Amino acid sequence: MYHKMHLILFILLSFTLNILSQATHSRLHTSVIAITKDEKTSFHTVSWGYFEPDHILDLDAPFTWKNCIIRHSEIVCGLEEGCRFPLPCDNTLCKEAKSYINPICPSLNNITSKYGCRICAVTPFNPISNTCKISQLTTDLVNLYLTDGRNPSPGPDHPFGSRFVVSCAPSSLLRSFPEGVRGVASFSWSSLSFPRQFSYLHMTEKFAVCLPSSSSARGVTFLGDGPFYFLQFPKLDLRTILSYTPIIRKTSKSLGYYIKITQIAVQGTAIGVSSLIKTSSVKLSTLVPYTTLRSDIYKALVKSFSTATKNIPRVTAVQPFNLCFKTGSGYHGVPKIDLETQGGKKWTISGDNSMKHVGNGVSCLAFMDGGSNVEDEIVIGAYQMENNFLFFDLVNRKLGFSSSLLARGTSCNSFNFTEIGN
Repeated sequence: MYHKMHLILFILLSFTLNILSQATHSRLHTSVIAITKDEKTSFHTVSWGYFEPDHILDLDAPFTWKNCIIRHSEIVCGLEEGCRFPLPCDNTLCKEAKSYINPICPSLNNITSKYGCRICAVTPFNPISNTCKISQLTTDLVNLYLTDGRNPSPGPDHPFGSRFVVSCAPSSLLRSFPEGVRGVASFSWSSLSFPRQFSYLHMTEKFAVCLPSSSSARGVTFLGDGPFYFLQFPKLDLRTILSYTPIIRKTSKSLGYYIKITQIAVQGTAIGVSSLIKTSSVKLSTLVPYTTLRSDIYKALVKSFSTATKNIPRVTAVQPFNLCFKTGSGYHGVPKIDLETQGGKKWTISGDNSMKHVGNGVSCLAFMDGGSNVEDEIVIGAYQMENNFLFFDLVNRKLGFSSSLLARGTSCNSFNFTEIGN
């Protein structure tokens, strides 16, 4: 009798804990993923779920792709390699993927004539080597960590994870990628991007990105509406410190994120090309290492920055930079650069994001001359985004930005990744 009662109590307790776990997860509508920085290439990567390898974080890719093999199977399977179900060509998501075919990629006509509508042929693109291959769009499984804004928590047990759409790609497409990276994670406007695919899990079409500044630090991306808390300020929701500006799609087919700025100022003084800047589109890119400016805008910035730093000793330029200083171990006396955004809010770039330490007490202005014939007049690069909290609200088409978190006594390495239980 004792053992029977013990068994009943155990079953009741397990059932209660399961109900509590489901109730907890029903309140968690945000997922959390760590971001790491590759030391050699400076690319930022994400690794979602429990077993996934790293993928380069790309704000411009039409869909996520990974090095994988499709083994056609009619049976239900788990997380093991090959558990994928290819999409047919008449699937809505397949049509979406095909609408973003890169013109440098090979034609899919022969594939369609050979296989008919049984598969969805796509061309995953390597944005570093500018190469692409023909492959298939398929479904895969992912286990996402949910969060209350303070810690990660394993997601609910949908038998083997949540299904999402991804393209497989041959290993030859990985050439030029950092070691251990096995694909590209799309965080673009596309409905096939990683953040937008999980709206059915009650995550709104919003995500945050906070890039780490070194390979020894761990940044964070959130999928969903938040809240977001960092260790130094456990009661401060980071959403409350953000300034907002509209996000723009440059064209109906463009997938990257753009904002408008009305002027660039160095130490409070506008550089001399304000009329040009007001008509410029400003793109955000995690693949461009340093903010790149059209030549006339770049020269105006360098001239203003040089004037504001006339008391800091110059040194011979260190490639790939053009303006370098003897700054010692810090950035004392380095002027702030303000990007005044549409709506009048200022994205302030302080020394930690404007200057790159290149060794021997030398630092260089970390902006690049993109030339006179460029597609985008200004591209804000990954270095200028590091330790900045960026909140992409795709529902309301606005970008929330914090400017440097270092000035507030915290950084992108400050989310508590200590796992909380179910």
